[in-house]
Amino acid sequence: MTTTTVPALDQALPITETGPTTATSVRRRQRAKAVGVAVAASGVLYLGARAAGTDFVLTDPGATVSHPLILPEIIVFALVFALLGWGTLALLERVTRHAKIIWSLLAATVLAASFIPVFLEQATVDTRIMLCLIHVAVAVALLPMLRHRRAR
Repeated sequence: MTTTTVPALDQALPITETGPTTATSVRRRQRAKAVGVAVAASGVLYLGARAAGTDFVLTDPGATVSHPLILPEIIVFALVFALLGWGTLALLERVTRHAKIIWSLLAATVLAASFIPVFLEQATVDTRIMLCLIHVAVAVALLPMLRHRRAR
């Protein structure tokens, strides 16, 4: 009968990292922070505007029922669009060398298009202004996602 010995934990061979490279993990952390800042900024702006008296009530043209926006809606929309931005940038980085330029143009287009529904809905001036500011805050918060270069 033979005996097999197992080395003690302190004598075990060091484990090498086989996961993402350091540059990739730094880029992911930076982008996750940008998403977090976008969501937090939209929530803070919403809460500040509500405290100042903005009602955030929207009414579709031709409709009689209005819809008051609530904080979870603001946060979910900011999160969804921030994650879509991150995903789009990641996809573009895989398929083109001009990902930053394309993403920047696409993000500017999406931001401009995001103002259209704000002005199609019936709302008070302060509600419209605050919704536009929230859209801009989310866009600005996502800009740091462009800071790191693609790992090659």
